[in-house]
Amino acid sequence: MVPWRCWAKCSDSYSWVTATHASMFKFTLLLTVSFSFLSAITLKIASYNVENLFDMQHDGSEYPEYVPYQHNWNPKILTQKLTNISEVICEMDADIIGLQEIENLNALKRLQQSLKKYGCPYPYRAITHKPKSAIQVAMLSKIPPQHSRDIVVTRSWGIRNILELKFQIEGTSLYVFVNHWNSKRSPSSKRLRSALALNKRLLSLPRGSEYVLLGDFNLHYNETIMTQNMHTHRASEMGEGRHYNLWFEYPIYRRWSHNFYGKKQALDAILIPPSMMDAKGVDYVNHSFGVFKKSYLFHPKGYILRWQYRKGRHQGRGYSDHLPIFARFSSAPYHKEPCVVNPTTIHQLQQKQITLPVLLKKVKVLSRAKNKAILQQAKERMALYGIDQDLEEGETYDIRVFKRQLYQGAYEIVDFSIEKRYDTNKKRN
Repeated sequence: MVPWRCWAKCSDSYSWVTATHASMFKFTLLLTVSFSFLSAITLKIASYNVENLFDMQHDGSEYPEYVPYQHNWNPKILTQKLTNISEVICEMDADIIGLQEIENLNALKRLQQSLKKYGCPYPYRAITHKPKSAIQVAMLSKIPPQHSRDIVVTRSWGIRNILELKFQIEGTSLYVFVNHWNSKRSPSSKRLRSALALNKRLLSLPRGSEYVLLGDFNLHYNETIMTQNMHTHRASEMGEGRHYNLWFEYPIYRRWSHNFYGKKQALDAILIPPSMMDAKGVDYVNHSFGVFKKSYLFHPKGYILRWQYRKGRHQGRGYSDHLPIFARFSSAPYHKEPCVVNPTTIHQLQQKQITLPVLLKKVKVLSRAKNKAILQQAKERMALYGIDQDLEEGETYDIRVFKRQLYQGAYEIVDFSIEKRYDTNKKRN
């Protein structure tokens, strides 16, 4: 039986419950949800960096490898790239999709034509208009936006505009902001400028406005600009001016949409404000966030099958170096199920049957090596894997455990948050 997820009122994660409780809980929840969604409108909103969709017109701003009729970039190869992108978008079947790395309006129109050819039309479109920029951000939609506009981060060259769209969903205004911030080859100050421009616009919206921030932020979910400037938090820490990063619904080791030479990062993200979880207007559908990970998007060796460009020539194979992400939103009220976070011990956490999340109190970090640590409590020890927060060797913490996994006969923690640090070393000094 697949364990049933239980939304914790006191946290942002889920519990793994026993089979008996799971069946009863699942039946009750499905009964409730089925009635509430009968008259509700549900939207699937996605984001996809398609990796350099250029047309066959020589505008002078192209990347060198996309100059028409050079490097094997020709109409036949362009058609193949459009077909591959269309395959992904058609199967994902989002109602609204934010796109990154679209050269211009003509390239976006070509994608629209390709999608219509394969039986999944997107009649509405919008795109930014940053002069001299090689690529823009865009949107395709099955429903009409009321308006779209550019948020100009800077008029100087080198930082892309942000695309703002406004939709009407059953009388509720829903804003969608499509982002593509500067790559990690650029200084972080450029990504910060995009964050500041976006926040300035958000502050000008009416209080309590409903909006979705999405795109390729070129930031891992726990980087400073994301946590401090975009004010991203877990759901249990939400408040006015804060955003819930939907990556927190995934265990740490699964938080990635981009894999560059083994470095997995969540560069693409969907962020929502508290107004999308308040049971009013349009709300986020709990636990609907996902990464589109179809097998054809991966090489047999396991890495992402990006668009293939080798020895100075386009090969006409592959998709993108990013995986698409998506989430669902509905006019039905946001649904969360209360859970209790009980204190436990490492000994109990190693037992087969246990309900998560739980709280490990006063565990010491016995050793730390890269993203793995060994915790100790009394005489018991347990491994913690996928560290995304500061854990110092020799220090003592209270740790909330959201998920564990069996590895070589013993359980190890794979998703957690630090609840308290005791600073025992400092006290001794």
